[in-house]
Amino acid sequence: MKIENAVVLVTGANRGIGLAFARELLARGARKVYAAARDPSTVTLPGVEPLQLDVTKPEEIAAAAAQATDVTLLINNAGIAQPGGFLAQDSEALARRIFETNFFGVLNMSKAFATVLKTNGGGALLNVLSAASWINGGELAAYSASKSAAWSLTNALRHELAGQKTQVLGLHMGYVDTDLTRGFDVQKSSAEEIVKRALDGLEAGADEVLADTLTQQVRQGLAAPRPVYLPQTN
Repeated sequence: MKIENAVVLVTGANRGIGLAFARELLARGARKVYAAARDPSTVTLPGVEPLQLDVTKPEEIAAAAAQATDVTLLINNAGIAQPGGFLAQDSEALARRIFETNFFGVLNMSKAFATVLKTNGGGALLNVLSAASWINGGELAAYSASKSAAWSLTNALRHELAGQKTQVLGLHMGYVDTDLTRGFDVQKSSAEEIVKRALDGLEAGADEVLADTLTQQVRQGLAAPRPVYLPQTN
């Protein structure tokens, strides 16, 4: 899919990776960019159209689909994370909260906009996933599980939307330098770098983009004699 002249809706577009997507889309000649956020007043990027959208609220998703009927590319970027393992006291409540955004938000947005994309010629759907789709060390247990579920959802949507010629791309990356990872003392990619690789892949017709070295290593490690998702011994 070509970005030039596309009409794009980006969820969580007021900061981080979503804001980087909005900037790069405009730079590549997108005709219109809907910048969706829970509070549209936080969308300050010139040239975009702010859109109120909390992906955990079905009524706001329906309103967005009714308003943005010209969308040809949906980028499901909105996501949340919180440290904690599954044996923590609050793990069930935390998992439910994270899944509402990271899985059900993606599911419901994709359902709401599938017909919009079909009407506009097929277009494309880009889901922001993670290297955590494939590994879960327990530090971000619910987040990793939600990204695994979103990866499976993305794979299913690719099959279900093939008949209407909608391209479905899954974007995987490691740590990115955003507010979400501010407290993590690890090597991070820039949001701008990740977004450029994602959109390059989209325009090349890719199904999946492994946007950094860490993600590529994790993916290769899935087929190792002792797969990378298992505890590693020295």
